[in-house]
Amino acid sequence: MSGYDIFAWIVLCILIAVAVLVVWLLGSTPGHVARRRGHPWAEAVTVAGWITLVFGFALWPIAMIWAYVDVPARRSQETRP
Repeated sequence: MSGYDIFAWIVLCILIAVAVLVVWLLGSTPGHVARRRGHPWAEAVTVAGWITLVFGFALWPIAMIWAYVDVPARRSQETRP
């Protein structure tokens, strides 16, 4: 193996590692945003973010929008006289 072959293998390994890192970051971002914002269904948003990996990130924007949706707070039930 020449020096070029070794350099090519190193570059290939780095590219694969970066691709895996990008997929992991994109898959975990909706859940991270939902947990940070205190979303009541943060775990469901996390699962939706990872399920988009199966669909080739076609539904990833929906998971991100869901992570940013503010859910209105429930009103406490008032006692009736």
